Amino acid sequence: MRSIGYGASSDASRVGVKLIHPTPAARNMLAADPPPPGEGEERSDFRMTPLEAEIRRIIAVDGPIPVAQFMALALGHPVHGYYAARDPFGARGDFITAPEISQMFGELIGLWAAAAWNEMGGPGRVRLVELGPGRGTLIADALRAVKVAPDFREALAVDLVETSPVLRQRQQTALAHCGVPVSWHASLADVPEKDPLIVIANEFFDALPVHQVVRAESGWHERMVGIGDDEKLVLALHPDPILNFPAMLPANLGTAPIGAIFEWRSDALVTDIAGRLVEHGGAALIVDYGHAGSALGETLQAVGSHSFADVLERPGEVDLSAHVDFAALGNAAMRAGARVLGPVTQRQFLRELGIETRAAMLETAAGARAAEIDAALARLTEAGPRGMGELFKVLALADPKLGALPGFG
Repeated sequence: MRSIGYGASSDASRVGVKLIHPTPAARNMLAADPPPPGEGEERSDFRMTPLEAEIRRIIAVDGPIPVAQFMALALGHPVHGYYAARDPFGARGDFITAPEISQMFGELIGLWAAAAWNEMGGPGRVRLVELGPGRGTLIADALRAVKVAPDFREALAVDLVETSPVLRQRQQTALAHCGVPVSWHASLADVPEKDPLIVIANEFFDALPVHQVVRAESGWHERMVGIGDDEKLVLALHPDPILNFPAMLPANLGTAPIGAIFEWRSDALVTDIAGRLVEHGGAALIVDYGHAGSALGETLQAVGSHSFADVLERPGEVDLSAHVDFAALGNAAMRAGARVLGPVTQRQFLRELGIETRAAMLETAAGARAAEIDAALARLTEAGPRGMGELFKVLALADPKLGALPGFG
């Protein structure tokens, strides 16, 4: 699940610069990005969404807004945002996540959490926190799997960080008879801090707002969303370069060519998670699609009804996400004092946790449905455009005092 909080993310702590927001007077100074091939024609099916009307009002008052603010509004606006009033998961939604593909995924995550708890010394109280729990499928499967570890279940208090009212209802239904106490929170900051914790974030970070900057002759300029001469939303560049940005880029990206695009997110959340692990003990597991090392390139995409869409069209009605920079997450966590394991591919992680053995057990009991289990195993572990095994990565953060955690070699 990729539910996020409402509000723009303009934090620039990762690159150490101040982001400059243009005034209305600067609107006409923006240089529009050239449209990709095949774009630029009239949209015969154009329909302004309620959120687009709101975004246009913001631009009219404040001038063009950063891509990150546009993304935050598109996903998290409390009334018109993508997650405000819909369940986007499954065949009838816009996308399918790993827990919806097979129970094996959530079961193995649950057993991983139990192993982490054992490594923590088996504390009598531990908070199992999931960020963006979707329909509650992953946590329900995890809790069922850890019935084999009754001491761990007895120690558990489950905390779900969810902003969508629709999905909260789904989660409440899924966990109505789970047998452990469950609480809901709007943000990680609302989760009590006194206990050790195990954090699960599956396909969560990819939906946190992403900033984009483009290298021009004059320096690195933030990419903005404004209104073009044809009165449609358009991507454009802030007229002023970001001061000292080249010095803050990852070392391997220092010779970026003109026209290169770099994306980054605020590191506030991962820093908060790492800080809690160091202070109170525990571990976190982050599973998402993205790249192991920081890289140039544009990855922001829109998806609706299982098909790709234009990022600027129908804001609030299509899902937006961008690749996760696992190197950036790991570096931020290490700066906060946490131990970092990985990233490894989802294929390696699930195989080391025994997904093939679990699939064989399920197939034996499934009879005529054995082929479905085999197909789910392939979807979760294989490479290629239809598989999640290589594109998806897994990163663990931990209290430095913890030893080895399963799944990371």
